[in-house]
Amino acid sequence: MADSQDADVDARMYEQLKLDRPHGARVYDYFLGGKDNFAIDRQAAEHLLQAFPGFRTAALSNRMWMHRAAKYAAEQGITQFLDVGTGIPTSPNLHEVVQEITPAAHVVYADNDPIVLAHSRALLVSKPEGKTAYLEADVTDPQAILNSDEVKELIDFSKPVALSIVGVFHYLPDALKPYDLVRQLVEPLAPGSLLIFSHCTPDFAPELWERAMVVYKADGGDAQVRSKEEVTRFFEGTELIEPGVVSPFRWFPDAETNRLVDKGEFTDIMCSLWVGVGRKP
Repeated sequence: MADSQDADVDARMYEQLKLDRPHGARVYDYFLGGKDNFAIDRQAAEHLLQAFPGFRTAALSNRMWMHRAAKYAAEQGITQFLDVGTGIPTSPNLHEVVQEITPAAHVVYADNDPIVLAHSRALLVSKPEGKTAYLEADVTDPQAILNSDEVKELIDFSKPVALSIVGVFHYLPDALKPYDLVRQLVEPLAPGSLLIFSHCTPDFAPELWERAMVVYKADGGDAQVRSKEEVTRFFEGTELIEPGVVSPFRWFPDAETNRLVDKGEFTDIMCSLWVGVGRKP
């Protein structure tokens, strides 16, 4: 969105969109080259890029990995997907990836940014055999997600579900008890369900990430990046699919991923993410 459009937002909408601070979904949209962000988000994003130049690369590698992980889940026969912290729609979205493999797949999206809701129509264009739904909900209230009409209508918890939580939990500090939140979301899932999870890490460039966290918080955001050991804890109660918790470009890379690795664009430092898929026994 152009700066002139920012000025047109009325006071009620300003409060609803929380334009006094950056929002992770809109900052991520900016890194991916999207237009659905505001001045506060662009400012925070540019400050982050000054502190750590790899954010655009990290966002791209995260998105590409999500597509591969979703495809993997569909190829394992999973037909139900719950995507928490959806972000602003960017084609191909998760349902577009999985319904190419399983046209009858059901996908429920959840996010707490009204901007995502405003664009949710793009998430609802399902193949005729399948179904998609969107609900405005916050990951810090798992029960509201699990008990929503959308989830009750589209998800059968007696059968395996792929729970996608991609690039979300580095916005949740420990005070919000993030491990408990993931456990609450995984607990009702049937055996054979998958947890698809990614998280930013300072492991490869600690000084740069320390600076990035300082500037993001100074801009009004909140975040906490975590080590490999800390990210692996999110998978407790599941069995990690090989190759385990790794950098995104090392998890079943496709030809495009390998091309970007060969060009030197995808490196541990520039991606600075831990990703993994765990299966509930």
